[in-house]
Amino acid sequence: MSEFNAKEVKDQVVRWIRDWFEENGKGCNAVVGISGGKDSSVVAALCAEALGKDRVIGVTMPNGEQKDIADSIRLIEHLGIRHCNANIGDTCQTLTAMVSEQLATLESEMSAQTIINLPPRVRMTTLYAISQSMNGRVANTCNLSEDWVGYSTRYGDAAGDFSPLGGLTVNEVVAVGKALGLPTDLVEKTPSDGLCGKTDEDNLGFTYAVLDRYIRTGECDDPKTKALIDDKHKKNLFKLKPIPHFERFD
Repeated sequence: MSEFNAKEVKDQVVRWIRDWFEENGKGCNAVVGISGGKDSSVVAALCAEALGKDRVIGVTMPNGEQKDIADSIRLIEHLGIRHCNANIGDTCQTLTAMVSEQLATLESEMSAQTIINLPPRVRMTTLYAISQSMNGRVANTCNLSEDWVGYSTRYGDAAGDFSPLGGLTVNEVVAVGKALGLPTDLVEKTPSDGLCGKTDEDNLGFTYAVLDRYIRTGECDDPKTKALIDDKHKKNLFKLKPIPHFERFD
C-alpha cells in the first residue's frame, strides 16, 4: 500500500463533499455536531473548505455540563462558522424518567447500555431538527476505525446524510486534520465517547494503532486481539447496512 498523503486525501474529500452537495443538496448547509474531538473538528473543517464557512452550522450539544466545551467553541471560532448550543441535559433526564417508568410496568428497568446510548440519539434528533429548519444536510462524523468495530450508537452518532471520514482510519483522520491546519491538540486529543468517562481504547480493549494497522494490512501480532477485532466487526456489520426489507415476489 502506498504511503498516506494527507494533503492529497484532504483535497479528495473536499471535492467529494462538493460533488455530493451538488447532487444531493445544491445550496444546502452542512450541519455538524461539534464535540470538541478530532472527528467533528475535521469534518467541520472539511465542510468549511468545500462549501465555504457560511454554509456550515456547528451545533454544540452538552448533556448538562460538558467539561471540554471550550474545545468545541475554540474549533468553531477557529473556523469562523455559525453555531448554536442545544443543551440536551433536561431532555435526557425527562426521557430517562419516562422510559424507566414504562419499563417498570413491564417489570423491567433501563440497562446501563440503554442509558449510555440515549444522549447520542437525542443529539441526532436535535441535529435533524435544526437541519430541517435550516435547509441543511447532517454530517456523520464517524471514522472507518469506529465503524469497523461498531463503536457507535445506531441512529445516534452512526446516523447522518453524508460521511466524509467513513473511509479513513483514526490515524489518517489525525493526519488530515493537521493538513487542514487545525490546532494540534484538538486533532491529537485522546478519543473518548463522552458518555461513560472512559477512553475509546479502554472500552474497545485495544489501541487504534493496532486496529488501524489491521484494517489496512490485515496484520495483528496478538491472536487474542485479532479475534476480538474480528468478533466486533462481524457482530456490528449490520450497523453499516440498509434496513433489511421483505421483497414481494410472485
